[in-house]
Amino acid sequence: MKVKQDKAAAIVYDQTGAPRIVAKGVGEVARKMIEAAEAEGIPLQKNEVLIEALMQVELTKEIPPQIYRAVAEILAFIYKLDKKKLQANSSSGHHTS
Repeated sequence: MKVKQDKAAAIVYDQTGAPRIVAKGVGEVARKMIEAAEAEGIPLQKNEVLIEALMQVELTKEIPPQIYRAVAEILAFIYKLDKKKLQANSSSGHHTS
């Protein structure tokens, strides 16, 4: 029986070129990455097919064109969350600097 291992990858998109892999890990490293992201309020997405593709990309390298669409969908989701958060903060009178 094969035990499924936790896997995690972090990407960054700085608006130049394609998104890049900035961290990845398996097992305990993956769990710590997930805990750190949750603690910082960083949105997480579970997508087993995409994580397998991201695990094949070398650290600091841009993602390959074959997974642009999947990553673009995740980035769009995150931007929507950020926009909602900003709107909620501004409508409640809270200001972030």
